[in-house]
Amino acid sequence: MKLFTSHPNSVGESYLEHMGMAFGFGARLVLSGIACVLHGIFPFLFVKTGSEMVGQLHDRMITNRDCRRSSDQAVPAE
Repeated sequence: MKLFTSHPNSVGESYLEHMGMAFGFGARLVLSGIACVLHGIFPFLFVKTGSEMVGQLHDRMITNRDCRRSSDQAVPAE
């Protein structure tokens, strides 16, 4: 069981929370990949989609996770 929970716990998520986040990221990456391929064929389409998606995913993965972990480690009020 620890094999399935060790990494999610290390980032402050349960197994199911982590699965949901990973599925969401994966779906967005697939869609942005399709947009990038279409942009390669039709350079007038999806001009900023790839770079915007990378920025959004970075914010969700790193910035928001760091905020969550900081709030989890906050000292409880007395």
